[in-house]
Amino acid sequence: MVASKSAQDDAAWYTCRMMISDIEDYFLKGCGRCERFGSSNCSTKVWEKGLAKLRDICLSADLKETVKWGHPCYMHADRNIVIIGAFRENFRLSFFNAALMQDSEGVLEKQGPNTRHADMIRFTSNDGPAKQENVILAYLDEAKAYADEGKKPSKTEHELDLPEELVEALDADPELSEAFHGLTPGRQRSYVINLNGAKKSETRVNRIEKFREKIIDGKGANER
Repeated sequence: MVASKSAQDDAAWYTCRMMISDIEDYFLKGCGRCERFGSSNCSTKVWEKGLAKLRDICLSADLKETVKWGHPCYMHADRNIVIIGAFRENFRLSFFNAALMQDSEGVLEKQGPNTRHADMIRFTSNDGPAKQENVILAYLDEAKAYADEGKKPSKTEHELDLPEELVEALDADPELSEAFHGLTPGRQRSYVINLNGAKKSETRVNRIEKFREKIIDGKGANER
């Protein structure tokens, strides 16, 4: 699988490096997963004002601010609601459990052609979040209501029962999600079997991080 130049540029956002653990570091330096961390070329610098506004909107919605996968993640009722990310060409607010969202305003987009559900609001200007603040807040309220109800997307008859850790990793990492859903059913199943073989959640999380490059390369868990 050969990635386009745009995809290769975006992939720098996810290059496995030392991810940040302090929320302020993200807005000051970046996520810590590529060589542009802490430099003026970091995508977080390009979209500094827009990211700050997104942060303000999420906090005004009474969401709990955390750092997950090196990015600002916002929670409610012990459930991930949205995660913020920045690329060179745009920045995004991505919803977890996006299959539940009604998208009444038609603003949600898919991360890529293999992504199953439209889950992100994409911005190409720093004033984008301010212009859509009311819509974003309404969507956040909708997502919070699902969390309060404990409601999750229903699975289709032939859909694999993915471990929760993998679901969250895919929701948080557009490149990984696109690659995983582009795998053959057998290759997808190989990862599910491997991850389900781990008793501890921490072990599953570590395995997903190690498997990331193989998934992006289009390989199964047992392939070299």
